[in-house]
Amino acid sequence: MHPPAPVNEQGPAAVRPVRPSAGEAPSAPRRAVRALATPGPWKRGLVLAVCAVLLGLLLSLHASVTDRAGLGSLVETFLPWFGLLVPLLLAGALWRRSASAVVALLLPAVTWLTLFGGLLVDKSHPAGDTDLTVVGHNVGAGNPDPAGTARDLAGSGADVLALVELTPEAVETYEKGLAEAYPYHTVQGTVGVWSRLPLSETRPIDILNAGPLAATKPADEVWDFNRALRTTVTTDRGPLAVYVAHLGSVRLMPRDGFWTVGRDRNAGEFAEAVAAERNERMVLLGDLNGTTDDRALDGVTSGLRSVQTEAGDGFGFTWPARFPVARIDHILVRGVTATSSRVLPATGSDHLPVAAGIGW
Repeated sequence: MHPPAPVNEQGPAAVRPVRPSAGEAPSAPRRAVRALATPGPWKRGLVLAVCAVLLGLLLSLHASVTDRAGLGSLVETFLPWFGLLVPLLLAGALWRRSASAVVALLLPAVTWLTLFGGLLVDKSHPAGDTDLTVVGHNVGAGNPDPAGTARDLAGSGADVLALVELTPEAVETYEKGLAEAYPYHTVQGTVGVWSRLPLSETRPIDILNAGPLAATKPADEVWDFNRALRTTVTTDRGPLAVYVAHLGSVRLMPRDGFWTVGRDRNAGEFAEAVAAERNERMVLLGDLNGTTDDRALDGVTSGLRSVQTEAGDGFGFTWPARFPVARIDHILVRGVTATSSRVLPATGSDHLPVAAGIGW
């Protein structure tokens, strides 16, 4: 016979849970709980994924952003720079190991490349296709060395120079510095053209005192300086209409936001003059104080092509000269072919000069 089993003082032997040893795998229920408690790659980084989608929508629908307080113009002026957020968000997605964020980033990445990818390719044509070289430059009212700027421009090899923001004090300096290389020139207020070829049919374009309210403006409020002109350059391939303009400045105001009222008003008046041009061959040069993406300039840029988009390499930023972040100095064409587009080295101005080759 076997001896009787020992009896626990508290009663029959209690059933206690058996804990797995350190080397033993957890039970199936425990694995399920851990799986539910630990987010997978599709659940991690949801905030990054939402940010990526919002960025993509901003890039694709930028024209729908309200222009209240100039917000739309501000966004469109710096639109290419929003692409920098893509690698930043990608780095965050990889750090979080978020598959959802990586997939969401396809939207802004593809949209940005659709908008600006073409600018990253060199589209210049063979030099032999160029019939005329034009240069535009905001020489800067506060330029400390206009004589040096004149020398730089004279050595640019341009056939036609368009200068804006000319001050009365500096005009004589430019006339002397450019006289040898450019026998023909005209200055209309603060804008001027210097040319190796004859000029004709020159006239100023009033973009300051024009419009429906111009007749109601008191005489003492009428501006007597001019910021735009039109002239004809006589070439051996026929006449070329040349427009030069310096639209009003824009300001980032603490209370009013991105102030563009003057620029937008000038653009509307200048657009009417450009639209009325009957010569099929035309070049527009100037400081438009906005990019070609800016909806406020649609009236000016409509029907014209940017030489930088057609024959440039890169974004061609021109302002500010020390660290350019936007291309607000433009060369736009119609009826001719842009064969090259480039930004020239800095002068004494706070803008960089722009140059283009054109052909017939």
